[in-house]
Amino acid sequence: RQGPSWQGLFGSPRETTSGQSIEVDDRYLKESIFRPNAKIVAGYPPVMPPPVLNEQEALAIIEFIKTL
Repeated sequence: RQGPSWQGLFGSPRETTSGQSIEVDDRYLKESIFRPNAKIVAGYPPVMPPPVLNEQEALAIIEFIKTL
């Protein structure tokens, strides 16, 4: 397991390695896609590679995550 599950992710609170508590919303997900090491979820290593997605692809993934 390299990262947190997407199941039930949208709208839920997450704690970052810096101790910050955040709610997973569109803005957070977009930031996490394009700047994956900006806010690392506590308990997981910073292993995400740089993004290879365009804006439309990222928005499609965000919409998919909302359905889980």
